[in-house]
Amino acid sequence: MDRSALLAVSRGEEPADLLLTGGRVLNVFTGEVEEVDVALAGPFIAGLGEGYSARRTVDLGGDLLLPGFIDAHVHIESSLCTPGEFARAVVPRGTTTVVSDPHEIANVHGLEGIRWMLAASEGLPLTVFLMASSCVPATHLGTAGGALDAEALSTLLTHPRVLGLAEVMNFPGVIHGDPEMLARLAAFRGRPIDGHAPGVTGQALNAYVAAGPSTDHECTTAEEAREKLRRGLFVLLREATNAHNLRALVPALSPGVYGRVALCTDDRQPPDLLDEGGIDAMLRILVEEGIPGVEAVRMATLNPAGHYGLHDRGAVAPGRRADLVVVEDLVSFRIREVFAGGVPVARDGSVLAWPTAPRPPVPAPSMQVDPAGVELDFPRPPGPSGGEVDSGPSPARARIRVIEALPDQIVTGRQEWIPTLLDGRPVPDPARDLLKIVVMERHTGSGRCGVGFVTGMGLRAGAIAGTVAHDHHNLIAVGADDLSIRTAALAVARSGGGLAVARGDEVMALLPLPLGGLMSLDPVEQVREGLDRVVAAARELGSPLHDPFMAMSFLGLEVIPTLKLTDRGLVDVELFRLVDPWV
Repeated sequence: MDRSALLAVSRGEEPADLLLTGGRVLNVFTGEVEEVDVALAGPFIAGLGEGYSARRTVDLGGDLLLPGFIDAHVHIESSLCTPGEFARAVVPRGTTTVVSDPHEIANVHGLEGIRWMLAASEGLPLTVFLMASSCVPATHLGTAGGALDAEALSTLLTHPRVLGLAEVMNFPGVIHGDPEMLARLAAFRGRPIDGHAPGVTGQALNAYVAAGPSTDHECTTAEEAREKLRRGLFVLLREATNAHNLRALVPALSPGVYGRVALCTDDRQPPDLLDEGGIDAMLRILVEEGIPGVEAVRMATLNPAGHYGLHDRGAVAPGRRADLVVVEDLVSFRIREVFAGGVPVARDGSVLAWPTAPRPPVPAPSMQVDPAGVELDFPRPPGPSGGEVDSGPSPARARIRVIEALPDQIVTGRQEWIPTLLDGRPVPDPARDLLKIVVMERHTGSGRCGVGFVTGMGLRAGAIAGTVAHDHHNLIAVGADDLSIRTAALAVARSGGGLAVARGDEVMALLPLPLGGLMSLDPVEQVREGLDRVVAAARELGSPLHDPFMAMSFLGLEVIPTLKLTDRGLVDVELFRLVDPWV
């Protein structure tokens, strides 16, 4: 819209396109609630006050008018949907802007994947800003399908919807001054740089912050959040499908730091998005935990807008983008209507007029793996001389390192178990909740397969498998026996990617994800139904977890403490190296 035309409406000389009357405006600058009319001209707010005329008037009936919500850090691919379908899930819940890191598809398809995300998110009622994925692959300890260095990332700087550098996950490399990591940071100096430093403290945290990252979304305790706030990081409070951190972090919040935090969903899947919501659900939690409603709203609007330089949004004010949310109150945050760029796009949870989402050509599948021929055996225990014992139990009753899956967390614990042996090799023992986990490399056809053991997944029989495995997104599976593992993995591979549940040679449920092995091309409602089916099948096999597939997907992420598995083997994240699966 021509700025002079906007000013003419602001001055009251020309009629507004839309006048919102009879409502109360939450002023995020002052914390006041104003009973005032709001005049819209095209996609912008022209003015607030009396005396405006308009071509169309809407009476808000006493409801509250808020700025559209901003999700400060999200991976759209984790919704298992394309950007257009993700938008249909979150916009009716009040989210009108997201700051997205496309490193999931980048780890599969490199720059081609990021450019696909930019094209597929063009012209939506949801404004999708991207951060250039900083760690593809996440580390040298796993194999990804893409590889982005500083030079490749710099080619994204000219795109108007690329804001800065996405979460810098290789925190050991940053802390120890790895030249390539420092080159990536230098290429984006002066732009927002998102951090990722789980559990980093003391001098290591000082070094990480000094290198350039300015945010962190990995806090799991209030004390961790306090230390990062004290060292100058802008803390993103997270409530994801498998990382429920928000309530634990509320004690770190006080009036002195309210302006230094924002809200993010990170990784959230369709059942949670459609049933509970996203940022709106976080607002309800904050108010339940005693945070004033106006401060909670600032964390979802003005704060992230200011940090990421999005000064055209984040407030109901003249000249700002008319991304607006009408709610009943600052407790329930029940959403009556959503405007995107001055256009009503959702009402009472349902979308209204909705543009056809862009459908750029889908990248070719990345599925160079044949699970039928992959070796799934765990090594035999070491003998007295250090070699493998051929049969029978180890004389020393050797123990194995076991990943401990923790409920509602993406960090894992570590345990040491004396395993059950069969023909001299450790085997799953579901009665003790000891399951086998495998990660099959699927991008290059190397045939590599990491094999380990995990507890906390709860399967009593069968197996689950998927190609959603952060962040390398190789084919990961957890199961009670090799036949079930192989059956589930074969079903996923033959579908071009996806999620599957198997028992013996029977495939119980399957959700194909042909777009990079990460996303479906179906409507979000159908994706949700498919996810419900595979989760229900996993629960039938005994898993008590809220989302066992999301839990499994993080068992391979070698930048989240403490013990993880990649195609190259077992990773001790704190030591930042591969370790022997035998203690």
